[in-house]
Amino acid sequence: MIARTWRGVTRASDAERYADYVEATGMLAFSETPGNVGALLMRRPVDVNGSAGTEFLVISLWDSMDAVKRFAGAEPSKAVFYPEDDAFLVGRDLHVEHFEVVRYDRPRP
Repeated sequence: MIARTWRGVTRASDAERYADYVEATGMLAFSETPGNVGALLMRRPVDVNGSAGTEFLVISLWDSMDAVKRFAGAEPSKAVFYPEDDAFLVGRDLHVEHFEVVRYDRPRP
């Protein structure tokens, strides 16, 4: 399994709207792509040039690098952006990182 990680920053006042936007677009795009096995959207408060901001971290899980490439295209190390991202992001990584998942446990009922 491959974990694809990406970071972006919004103004604190935009954090809720951005989280809703990512849920409606990015998380949906992950779940509808063959080979995706889940995703996490995390956030934390950060300083943005002396103002309150929110950093977001997205981790999406894929069954292979081939599945990542089907989602991200021929250059999977480049971040995938949508035009609406410009309305929220005051900072963003242009690249993503990929990690091999060596252990993944799911809670048992």
